[in-house]
Amino acid sequence: MNYLLFSFAPEMMWAQILLLLVGIVCVLKSADLLTNGAVGLATKLGVSQMVIGLTIVAIGTSMPEFFVSLVSAVHGTPDLAVGNIVGSNIFNSLLIVGVAALVAPIAIQRVTVKKDIPIAVLASIMLMAMTLDDTISRVDALLLFSVFIAFIWITLRGARSDAQEKESSEQPVGAGKALFLLLVGLVGLLLGSNIFVDNASALAHSWGISDAVIGLTIVAGGTSLPELATSVVAARKGDSGIAIGNVLGSNVFNILMILGVTGLITPMHIQGITMVDLSVMVVSMVLLWLFSFTKFRIERWEGGVLVTSFCGYMVWLLINV
Repeated sequence: MNYLLFSFAPEMMWAQILLLLVGIVCVLKSADLLTNGAVGLATKLGVSQMVIGLTIVAIGTSMPEFFVSLVSAVHGTPDLAVGNIVGSNIFNSLLIVGVAALVAPIAIQRVTVKKDIPIAVLASIMLMAMTLDDTISRVDALLLFSVFIAFIWITLRGARSDAQEKESSEQPVGAGKALFLLLVGLVGLLLGSNIFVDNASALAHSWGISDAVIGLTIVAGGTSLPELATSVVAARKGDSGIAIGNVLGSNVFNILMILGVTGLITPMHIQGITMVDLSVMVVSMVLLWLFSFTKFRIERWEGGVLVTSFCGYMVWLLINV
């Protein structure tokens, strides 16, 4: 795992702690820039924040998962590739949405409840079904990627018709500046999350924590750090479309696109991912879907339930690793 985890970590523990803090600051500041750029771009293009969240923001913040999973599969560690996706999606659905809702209740459009969340649930169920034989074949991967293309086509086709939503309170910015902020935010998120994962992993190793626990917690959590920062900052600013769209788009992108492309390059034989992990991933999406029906909002108490569920899963995971 060294080729994935230690490129930014020095040998001195004090330097690792310092860079860990630098990574967190970088991620938070970059999330602020990305949110401003995404909202400005959505305004200039005349599409909804949800569409921008489902596509540009979600794909950008999922780049850590993409590179970790692709490199892992190519180097013969498919459990890390799939485990990263499963763990990241659980982080997204339970922790990220939960924390964002605790910061500010998240308003959800009807079209999201009827179309976008069901697709995310379907993607989770597809992955669970495909791993019953402990293998993701090229045929499985082609099916995943085909569904991803259909999802993007449906989302972009309805982009302008979904634009009826609350405008951001931020002062609109020009298209050029919005795109610049978006790109700088994405680069900062990727850099900051890599610095965080590398140094957190190095510290964990120095404290005697196993590779298995590191992969299931720090790597999955670290690659989800861009989504967490982006969704929380967006929720704090009242940009619910970016907050929930980022999570849903990332979950769909993680399964359908990342595992689709990875599986097409190299079929994956999976052994370390349990049915409990896959079931938690599916149940977390179903729970998010159910909460979305309550006045088309995720209230603070519902966010608390999601965060508590995540903590319960983490406790179970650490006990049983």
